[in-house]
Amino acid sequence: MDFLNKEKLAFNNFPKVRMRRNRMKLFSRKLIRETTLSVNDLIYPVFVTHGKNKKEAIKEMPNIYRYSLDMFELEIKKIVKLKIPAIAIFPNIEKNKKDHLGTEALNENNLICKAIKITKSISKDLGVISDVALDPFTDHGHDGVIYKREIDNDKTLETLTKQAIVQAKAGSDIIAPSDMMDGRVGVIRDALERNNFKNTQIMSYTAKYSSSLYGPFRSALGSSSLLGKKDKSTYQMDYSNSNEAIREAELDIAEGADMLMVKPGLPYLDIIQKLKMNFNIPIFAYQVSGEYSMLMHSIKNKYLSEKIILETLTSFKRAGCNGILTYFAPLAAKLIKEQN
Repeated sequence: MDFLNKEKLAFNNFPKVRMRRNRMKLFSRKLIRETTLSVNDLIYPVFVTHGKNKKEAIKEMPNIYRYSLDMFELEIKKIVKLKIPAIAIFPNIEKNKKDHLGTEALNENNLICKAIKITKSISKDLGVISDVALDPFTDHGHDGVIYKREIDNDKTLETLTKQAIVQAKAGSDIIAPSDMMDGRVGVIRDALERNNFKNTQIMSYTAKYSSSLYGPFRSALGSSSLLGKKDKSTYQMDYSNSNEAIREAELDIAEGADMLMVKPGLPYLDIIQKLKMNFNIPIFAYQVSGEYSMLMHSIKNKYLSEKIILETLTSFKRAGCNGILTYFAPLAAKLIKEQN
């Protein structure tokens, strides 16, 4: 059948076929909805900092804060009430604890380990995802160890492995290496097995792109001023590439990853879909700080309505995500409840 005949057939089906019929009433739209978003799809990234009675506003990220551990405890209780299933913890480390090697990452009583323990003391059922990378702990802002003016992959692996074990001992449910070093999933998985953490999961940042959308996050961690004009393009992926993500995923799965992550989110929906179509493994996306900031500033200035929050989160689900790390999680949980 040629194109013109197809067009004629489609035209002749009207008015028997009216696509709008199914859209006319709310109950019908709910019944035929192909993608649903629930609170169970949300992971809330939380920033912790040193000191007491601190709730420091992050100016680049409206309504997002760095919490001292006593205030973090109150925030966790709110998250539990909202029934958000998991959090991801990111530490803002004091400058005097940072060094060239990221040594503080291996301290069993460091900030992130304390936050993990506090979370588990409040709720054993709230999942804890801990970031494995050195950028919060180094005085140069990079994710790895610098040796001879390069990020040394294999020296970094030694530190990341120890960091993962420290976090697992503190009670982390999911180790999330975000560093993009080659081979890190395999060495971390082997170390977890050797240390009797066989049930500790690994969520690998499989396709972490070298993006301009991380600026507010780096400010929140206190690493942006350290990094300066340098970038992370020697280890994070080129945003022009998609087939490379497939290869990264193949390697991470073979090395023992339980889940894969794509970061950033919205500009990489094609990557999410590609991974979902090629691999039978849970896929997650990180709606990163730059994405959050653009949307939240637009909402605050009334350029966009709050409806954009659930629209963007649903797009991740439609692309194939099992869950989304998003700073909108508490607000999204309330909006989902209102919508239902």
